[in-house]
Amino acid sequence: MTRPDPRKTAALSAALSGAVDLGALRARADAARTAAATPAPAGGAPAPDNGSAPWIVDVTEASFQAVVEQSLQVPVVVLLGASYSPESQQLAASLTRFATASGGAWILARVDLEASPRIGQAFGVQSVPTTVAVAAGQPIDAFAGPIADAELSQWIARLLDALRERLPGIRAGEARAGSVPVVEEEVVEDPRIVAAEEAFERGDYVAAQGFYSEILASEPGNELAKEGLAQARFAERAEAVDPAVIAKADSAPEDIDAQLAAADAEVAGQMVDEAFSRLVETVRRVFGEDRDRVRQHLVGLFELFPADDPRVASARRKLASALY
Repeated sequence: MTRPDPRKTAALSAALSGAVDLGALRARADAARTAAATPAPAGGAPAPDNGSAPWIVDVTEASFQAVVEQSLQVPVVVLLGASYSPESQQLAASLTRFATASGGAWILARVDLEASPRIGQAFGVQSVPTTVAVAAGQPIDAFAGPIADAELSQWIARLLDALRERLPGIRAGEARAGSVPVVEEEVVEDPRIVAAEEAFERGDYVAAQGFYSEILASEPGNELAKEGLAQARFAERAEAVDPAVIAKADSAPEDIDAQLAAADAEVAGQMVDEAFSRLVETVRRVFGEDRDRVRQHLVGLFELFPADDPRVASARRKLASALY
């Protein structure tokens, strides 16, 4: 099963919440709530012939604003993809199938970032595909990459449940859909991952590391276990670190232990660039076993973030320069 990491999904959603300025729509919100609940195609013109439903639209930069205005009535799920990306095509097919069965309870807006790059820039997109839910003119949730159909169906259901009382078009669309269900696959949870996540949530990071390590011993390629182990190791260190160590490290650049602890404190305090820069500069100053120790610590911090995080990419380049 593939599913979004809740920590990464939350971070992406938080970042997008300030990336798009659609405040002008708020002035029209009250008037729009009294309008007909049936969503119209983008710009009031017929939607492109996509062989599907009028609530599935292929959006351009010219029509995007009109589509987003419809988020005053129903959620708009914006799929930001690219024709060269197989993952984008996979996710588009799944979303199109679910949207077709929705009766217009939500709108699928498909964006080809090769043709409309400014839409991606407006959302601060860093990788494709990225999916953003927009309601009342504002991004409210998002995830990056493809996910399994069962997880996608659950994400859509949670979105509609959260907004049903606020957006009048949802119920109208559901009424149109009638008894046509969205077919869901049964989500089979890996009990080992569940046990590890439960240990993490109750703050037992040592136990969580044990569960994840057992999984990796038999399945070295298990990405969920790899990410979970990195998170649990960091959480254990971060819980014990004293924020005052940052000042100590600044005054004693030769103290390797202080540099490592300070970097952990900075990441825990959302000062990610500062932490990466600290350890890259430490790598430049030290040699032998100390250099390898600092390098390994920095690589471990990289694992806390998506591989396409620009901060990680920049720090990797700087690390390579420092080493070679």
